[in-house]
Amino acid sequence: MTRTDHTGRTGPSGGGADPAHRPGRWLALGVLVLAVLLVAVDATVLGLATPFLSEDLKPSGTQLLWIGDVYSFVIAGLLVSMGSLGDRIGRKKLLLSGAVAFGAVSALNAYATSPEMMIVARALLGVAGATLMPSTLALIRNIFHDPRERSLAVGVWGAMASAGAAVGPVVGGFLLEHFWWGSVFLINLPVMAVLVLVGAKLIPESKNPAPGPWDLLSVVLSLVGMVAVVYAIKEAAVHGFRADAIGAAVLGVAALVWFVRRQLTLPAPLLDMRLFRNRGFSGAVLADLLTILGLSGLVFFLSQFLQLVQGRHPLEAGLAELPAAVGAVVAGLVAGSAARRFSVRSVVAGGLAAVGLALAVLTLLDRSSGYPVLGASLLVVGLGAGFAFTVTADVILSSVPKEQAGSASAVSETAYELGAALGIALLGSIVTGVYRGFALPRGVPAGAASAAHESLGGAVEASADLPDGATAGALLTAAQDAFTEGLRTAAGVGAAVLLATAVAAWFLLRGQRLADGVEHP
Repeated sequence: MTRTDHTGRTGPSGGGADPAHRPGRWLALGVLVLAVLLVAVDATVLGLATPFLSEDLKPSGTQLLWIGDVYSFVIAGLLVSMGSLGDRIGRKKLLLSGAVAFGAVSALNAYATSPEMMIVARALLGVAGATLMPSTLALIRNIFHDPRERSLAVGVWGAMASAGAAVGPVVGGFLLEHFWWGSVFLINLPVMAVLVLVGAKLIPESKNPAPGPWDLLSVVLSLVGMVAVVYAIKEAAVHGFRADAIGAAVLGVAALVWFVRRQLTLPAPLLDMRLFRNRGFSGAVLADLLTILGLSGLVFFLSQFLQLVQGRHPLEAGLAELPAAVGAVVAGLVAGSAARRFSVRSVVAGGLAAVGLALAVLTLLDRSSGYPVLGASLLVVGLGAGFAFTVTADVILSSVPKEQAGSASAVSETAYELGAALGIALLGSIVTGVYRGFALPRGVPAGAASAAHESLGGAVEASADLPDGATAGALLTAAQDAFTEGLRTAAGVGAAVLLATAVAAWFLLRGQRLADGVEHP
């Protein structure tokens, strides 16, 4: 899909390929990772703000899931299309335009006044996010021609995403203790401003000089297929195989099959399906998808556990999640060296196995669990994920020629976002399903019972309104125990997924190596 612009506008900088651009390549990387930081911060602060958002907008349990996952639905459906658009209009132009849109729609999220408005705002944020993500890895692939430098650049890219996961809860927690919940979305605005103002000068443009037409039918098929399939999974997990879930599944699968067949016949496809013939590429993409699937549902509900079950303040909850991000940052920076010293498959499979074992430990959580066990588990999760994600991203970029970096990046990001959407849909539905089955104590009015069964936030609010303190305490305890049981179940499923993925990665990445020779464009 992607071609290198041989007019010199790619700004090659590695291995002496273009000495004039060498001094600026690390500064350009610094600007590129701001886009990753922007998206990572947005994803993490939502979970932290959920209890406050629930109290203000009063969404139902299903609406709350939609608020959490519609962003990933839309971004997963549009990433391939937007990556192809970047090939045509320029990746730098798409990145900067996306940053402006992301900031503007963040303000719309901040001032949403109803659950429906919030869902629409999150969907629009997904459209903007889809314009940001494909450009970053593709530009890194075209800026860094020395594979060892590129490994470090990818590690910095991944570490910045993890830093966003750390900065989001801490800054978000501070804002939530001093301002209203919408303020957590406004932190995107200064980051966007820096990205646009500095990126306009430092980032080199890169695009396909002869891209062919942008196939709108493929765009529609990709979006419809992704959204319909994930919707079907979410609805089936919550309500069983009803007619709407079955219909959406049939529609989604048909659209994706049509999409793949169309890509195989188009002279300039949105996605070059031949990329999947590379076993290392396919194995890395599958590992990313399943890993995020196993992690995301748990992460989405962890902030609620820390605040609504263990009674931590928002800032304290944000700091409690910090070990995962610290571990990921440290691992990301050394992952490339580790993969070259040992092997790709040992680093990836070992990292995934560590995450799986840490999730297994979280199945022992209860309402009164002390922080040391949780903090240590999160640190191991961060270290394992940092090693695995950084090396798989490097494999994905290294296993294709640089003129296909756009396609490879789009597939990588799509796997990540689709895994997040599926994880929230499946594991989130498990948490919700287990939670809604808890037995109510005697004396709870019908209205309070209904609110309590909708969500944990509803139970907290309902218990606060009950005049009988004993009944209120019994209701809150039952709800917290049920939520914790759901979280333990989700952690167990996530652990099984991660351990199975580690085994699969060991076989699929056999013989895979990171590149060493300097490329010359």
